[in-house]
Amino acid sequence: HITAVGFDLYCQLLKTAVARMKGQKTGRLIETKLQLDFLVWQEGDVDEKSGKYGAFLPRAYLPESRWRMDGYRRIAEANSADDLEKLRLEWRDRHGPWPLPVERLLLATQIKIAAAEERIGLVETQDEKLMLRQGQDYIMVSGKFPRLTVRDPISRLKEIISWVVSLKRVP
Repeated sequence: HITAVGFDLYCQLLKTAVARMKGQKTGRLIETKLQLDFLVWQEGDVDEKSGKYGAFLPRAYLPESRWRMDGYRRIAEANSADDLEKLRLEWRDRHGPWPLPVERLLLATQIKIAAAEERIGLVETQDEKLMLRQGQDYIMVSGKFPRLTVRDPISRLKEIISWVVSLKRVP
């Protein structure tokens, strides 16, 4: 059983190795870890009554396991906003509108990409608290962890993206 983090890193290392062998420029590896207490990464773990929402590629959307595996590989290899947008457009064209678990997965990937650009190694939520760590230090606002103000998972993911992106404006 390969964990999501292990699979992400494996795909990125493989992509980097192949690019180097071809003499191509390689991008930076995304080493950001997401620990979002309101998301689960596997279809069987969803329990929306307890506030656990899925972020995955459902069988109903991609019925063939090879399509899902390829989808996860492509997500793991996305290391820029452009890569992710190309993937979004391709999936919408090839498979049609995606269900909410896919939207949440894509937004979570967007968080990872934005956080990696800011060298944030950990994005974690505990209830309303957002904890962002650069190196060994947590990023605080006025001595406190930022607070998330929305409960809906899609809106919450977008709020996290806003927090991460806002760090680019801070010297």
